[in-house]
Amino acid sequence: MIGDLPVDRIGFGTKRLAGGSGQHTQEQAIALLRHAVELGVNHLDTADFYPSYGGSERSLEFTSLGWANEVVRRALAPYPEDLVIATKVGPTEAGLAAPDQLRALVEADLRNLGRDVLDVVYLRQHGLGSVAEHFGVLAELRDKGLIRHLGLSNVRMHHIAEAQAIAPVVAVQNRYGVGFGRVNDELLDLCGEQGMAFVPFFAVTAAGRETGGVATDDAVLAIAREHGATPAQIRIAWTLSRGDHVLAIPGTGSLDHLAENVAAGDIRLSPEQIAVLDSLRDD
Repeated sequence: MIGDLPVDRIGFGTKRLAGGSGQHTQEQAIALLRHAVELGVNHLDTADFYPSYGGSERSLEFTSLGWANEVVRRALAPYPEDLVIATKVGPTEAGLAAPDQLRALVEADLRNLGRDVLDVVYLRQHGLGSVAEHFGVLAELRDKGLIRHLGLSNVRMHHIAEAQAIAPVVAVQNRYGVGFGRVNDELLDLCGEQGMAFVPFFAVTAAGRETGGVATDDAVLAIAREHGATPAQIRIAWTLSRGDHVLAIPGTGSLDHLAENVAAGDIRLSPEQIAVLDSLRDD
């Protein structure tokens, strides 16, 4: 669940719709999105500044092709009734948006997605000591009926408390995966205790982050062989093992990898396998 919106635990992130080096056309991306829905995906995680590829992490965070939301609309509108689309605002080519710029970003999402109201909007913060002013603007837009639910992305524990004092937070997105981002263990637990979804990013790429690909590790490879699965599938299965409130949003530009990612939901790791993967830590 994301707030009161039921979703399957494996969704689809649109960040890599353009492919690993930007080689895919919008028509290829449209075909991929339609196939995702055919496979039962009912949770899309997107942003107007997606997709992006190559280069440094900072250049990717704030510079991109900027057509993901338009392609989502072209591929899927009129939307299935059960489809939940989560988007995020904050990054711009000039850096993090100022609070008074957020309404324009939300309105752009509404136009590009072809929606009257956005299901979920995350504030994607970068470098803020306090998110109160930015989140307060989004809370006002929620009160005006432009947004149904609010979330936070790339945040620390105190940011969640600040935001919760302003309006309900239904989901949090932070880096997290096998042996990666484990500094966020406490935050993941907090989300479970407070009824918020935890929706990690970089769960498959791990330390590779924006460069893409699947992070490999001897332990992951061994467990993948035991299941006749791919390392990406094992990473997704472990992500889901972290709690019923944890969702997965693997992205890909490949139809084959899309099918594999969705099928990862059927993998059941043994307690011993989970313990091995739990023991891998980066921090």
